[in-house]
Amino acid sequence: MAQTERPEEAGGGGGLWREESALRARKLQQEQEEAAPEEVVAAGKCSPRPSEEAASRLASLALVGRGLEELPEGLCAAVGSGLSALSLRRNRLSQLPPPSTLRHLSRLSELDLSHNRLRGLRDEGRALALLGGQLRKLSLSHNQLGAEGGEEEGALPAGLAHLRRLEELDLSFNRLRRLPDQALAPLQRLRVLDVDHNQLGAFPPALLALAALEELDCSGNRLLRALPEGISALTRLKVLWLSGTGLEALPEGLCRLSALESLMLDGNRLAALPAGFGGLQRLKMLNLSSNVLSDFPAAVLALPGLEELYLSRNQLSLLPSGVSQLRQLRTLWLDNNRLRFLPDAVVQLRQLEELVLQGNQIAILPEGFGQLSRVSLWKIKDNPLIQPPYEVCMKGIPYIAAYQKELAHSRPALKPRLKLVLMGLKNAGKTLLRKCLMEEEEGEELGQHRACALSAAGRDASGKGRGCFMPSLRDPPQPLPPKAQLNHHPIVEQPEPSPLPSLSPKCLLSAEQWDVLSGQRQGGGPAAEQQDDAPRCPSPKMNGDMCLGRYPLPQPLAPPVPHAAGPPKGSKGIEVADWTADAKRGLTFIVYELAGDPSYDVIQPFFLSPGALYVLAVNLSTYMPQCFYPSVGHFLHWLGAKVPHAVVCMVGTHADLCAEREVEEKCLDIHRQIAWQEKCDYEGLQVLAQQVDEALGQDFDFRCSSPHVAFYGVSDKNLRRKKAQFQYLLNHRPQILSPVLPVSCWDCCQVRRLREKLLSVAEHRDIFPNLHRVLPRSWQVLEELHFQPRAQQLWLTWWDSARLGLQAGLTEDRLQSALSYLHESGKLLYFEEHLTLREYVFHNLPRLIDILNVFCQRDATVLLQKLLSNTHVDELKANQLHHYVEGFLLHGLLPAHVIRLLLKPHIQSREDLQLILELLEKMGLCYCVNKPKSKPLNGATAWYKFPCYVKNEMPHAEAWINGTNLGGQSFVAEQLEIEYSFPFIFPPGLFARYSVQINSHVVQRSDGKYQIYAYRGKVPVVVSYRPAKGTQQPETLSIASHASLPNIWTAWQAITPLVEELNVLLQEWPGLYYTVHVLCSKCLKRGSPRPHTFPGELLSQPRPEGVTEIICPRNGNERVNVALVYPPSPTVISPCSK
Repeated sequence: MAQTERPEEAGGGGGLWREESALRARKLQQEQEEAAPEEVVAAGKCSPRPSEEAASRLASLALVGRGLEELPEGLCAAVGSGLSALSLRRNRLSQLPPPSTLRHLSRLSELDLSHNRLRGLRDEGRALALLGGQLRKLSLSHNQLGAEGGEEEGALPAGLAHLRRLEELDLSFNRLRRLPDQALAPLQRLRVLDVDHNQLGAFPPALLALAALEELDCSGNRLLRALPEGISALTRLKVLWLSGTGLEALPEGLCRLSALESLMLDGNRLAALPAGFGGLQRLKMLNLSSNVLSDFPAAVLALPGLEELYLSRNQLSLLPSGVSQLRQLRTLWLDNNRLRFLPDAVVQLRQLEELVLQGNQIAILPEGFGQLSRVSLWKIKDNPLIQPPYEVCMKGIPYIAAYQKELAHSRPALKPRLKLVLMGLKNAGKTLLRKCLMEEEEGEELGQHRACALSAAGRDASGKGRGCFMPSLRDPPQPLPPKAQLNHHPIVEQPEPSPLPSLSPKCLLSAEQWDVLSGQRQGGGPAAEQQDDAPRCPSPKMNGDMCLGRYPLPQPLAPPVPHAAGPPKGSKGIEVADWTADAKRGLTFIVYELAGDPSYDVIQPFFLSPGALYVLAVNLSTYMPQCFYPSVGHFLHWLGAKVPHAVVCMVGTHADLCAEREVEEKCLDIHRQIAWQEKCDYEGLQVLAQQVDEALGQDFDFRCSSPHVAFYGVSDKNLRRKKAQFQYLLNHRPQILSPVLPVSCWDCCQVRRLREKLLSVAEHRDIFPNLHRVLPRSWQVLEELHFQPRAQQLWLTWWDSARLGLQAGLTEDRLQSALSYLHESGKLLYFEEHLTLREYVFHNLPRLIDILNVFCQRDATVLLQKLLSNTHVDELKANQLHHYVEGFLLHGLLPAHVIRLLLKPHIQSREDLQLILELLEKMGLCYCVNKPKSKPLNGATAWYKFPCYVKNEMPHAEAWINGTNLGGQSFVAEQLEIEYSFPFIFPPGLFARYSVQINSHVVQRSDGKYQIYAYRGKVPVVVSYRPAKGTQQPETLSIASHASLPNIWTAWQAITPLVEELNVLLQEWPGLYYTVHVLCSKCLKRGSPRPHTFPGELLSQPRPEGVTEIICPRNGNERVNVALVYPPSPTVISPCSK
């Protein structure tokens, strides 16, 4: 299967090739480590001293990270006679060794002085003359050459001219502003020169005299801005890096570099290429990403040998058909442009292995696109795809091929069908709203029934009018873009910033009051005085530590009072129904009504998907400005984390219970607070993105210089990933339709207007291109055949589904792709990669949802009724069942035979039960407590744990995680803890699902409401979820273990699989912002309430060379062993990559 969507690499091809520059800077050390056996590598702690005989035979010596300020003369005298390679990386050398030392190194051919403090060369470099006879490679990168106060301020020391046999010279990451002729002109054998990331103000003329030059890197010199015509003199040049040099045009002389094979021009301001660019006939790799190209450079089509082409982040609107001339092309990156279609000729690029098209406006892929079978890296998201549909394209090229093949076998079918999701608190009136939308006559009857109920309750007709504020809906609604939303305050003025500190929605409420407020999701409704105070924006903090996503409440809420006339009886959990909204146009909605009860948090995210229209209902009769976050803001954060760029229609229900002015004021308040929340979120993310940009502008050595520095030790690659993540979050804000639409379900006119609004939004091609997706007729028929027997069967076997496929005209080899599409589009469930479940097709979603609702029901009476219905039981068995129900609601435990009784209407046999339990475990609802690994239970009763029901606390685990044992004494062992922090929202139900996901990795586990205490082998692990406490505190989830320092690798071995499981689970939330940190073990052992945190990106990086300890900034006297911050080997993916 093709590899799809790696957003952290979506930045373009330039990032991939910039890594080569960094790798080349370390080339000398790598070659030394791979040298002959007669070699000594001394890094960190002292190595055994070689004998005199062994020293005389040494060919290579690495003194890396030893803190040397001078090179010992005696050492050079002892080993210098035969030494050919010497590495002095990462020391504290401020000048070259004296001539008395270097004279012993007459045979030295490779010298690495990178990552030191060199400001110049001793005695103007005359000491280097002693090495001039043999030295071939010299690395002076990451020093301070050219700095103020140096020998030759801003210039390359002239002493390098003595190294006439030099072939490779690395001067990258210094402060050079010019390269004098006298320093470089004598180096006529120089083949490789790296001067990237200096301060060159112009292209050095001295470089044009280096006739033997084959590789030249001038990247990162932002003031370079132009190339001379004389660059054509470098006739042997094969590789040229000019990334980020401010170029606006290229000279014709560049086109005469006939030997050029790789050319990096990304990050400049190029609008066109020279006419003679086609003369570079040997060019194999061209990077033009991040320029201002509006037209595809025609000269590129004259390069038949081109193998890699990067054009990301330009302004291209058309890809010419002549691209088929590039027969050797293996890599093509066109992401983040303005392409609306691809030419048919693109399918002739049969050698393609990487094709990146995300972030364009492509709706239809060319016929035969599936013939690009060699493509292994494939990115297509963020395009309005209709043929093939988005769900097919995301699966990869093989599925596109199957779709197009099927479309050729059967005629296309266009069936407008859209998913409609109703969400909101429990008393928001979603059920009545759904019924009124789907059946207008039924809505009228229910409205009349409600009117009678209100009259019977003695409602004061003079106090509450039936009329309500209704904005005009003549114009089709348009979603506000992020920037427009931030500045769109048509009536209410922008509130003044409050002098008080920003608070979270929970900060001014007691636990009981917050439960009362959130209790609206369980049926209650507060009735406190309305407050018109505007929400206050959180004040940003620096260095990446920022309070985001928390919004204050002006005053504590009063206790709730019963409403005079509440809504009719609500739904029974999650419900699904089909709604033919417009029979003439054939427009159909699949309507999902989500429960407002937090008991359903584990399963509800499964019903949030891209390409759906979301209706957020707010009960206007009970809404108050203080209730905004739990009523509206929380749902927007939740939805935005799961479905970035979601389309949301705000509906105010129960408008008949409010006066006309009250309705208008509440709708405007909701609109104002939504805009304010979006403004705070957007600006907060911008601040964090700016901090990443500032860190990228710094030298990597500076970021490694002190733990006090922001993004300590984080590599450029991980920072670019983080920047891409912020850019994605900023570009994919929720599309919230304006204004808030008040509705009374007894008013048919208002219901009809809401229906018209939903239809106009659904048919807007720019908002919902997927409504017009084209399917093969056979796939549509297969879907209809699967839904025919839904009332009788809960699932079909794969062979039953295959028989239906034959009726639709699908053979077995063509059935897989059709079922995969129906699964991805939410029509049915088919887990093609699961060993057991892949043999079944779960086509009856309403009945499956009924099963899920059973396990989200927290009412003991209802559960007992299910257990005792249709069964004659004696008093003893009834008491036993009552005991089981109590244990289930307290500890989340149920035996398999009781689960079978609960599901009796749906399942008939033990095999049915086992299949359902496999499905529940796959969805993260439960796991088997006593099932041995890969062994049957031999007749014993199987017990299943539902983590979302666990209520008991575990103080012993809390004590362990704080660094003490049960007796309160501190551990001698070192603690290792990885913490995930969620500033905006912690996904509801995530902890319960994660608890199920890690079950296969741990043994002897004991679960608490917020903690899991278990073992990995013989190593203890603790997983802890900490809700936000107090003001401006994010929710966190941590994974911890401990071991003695010599055996700390066992702790890493224990927690790494758990970290990777969490990373995979968080991939399901592409719009979720979170941070990852490694907590300081010294702070944990000391019991600090705020331990220092190291960046989580370090988990995906190798341990730095020569570094054994890191200073803890919380206490400068304490040093943390590097093994407690970096894992023994980097994890596969960065924790913050999405």
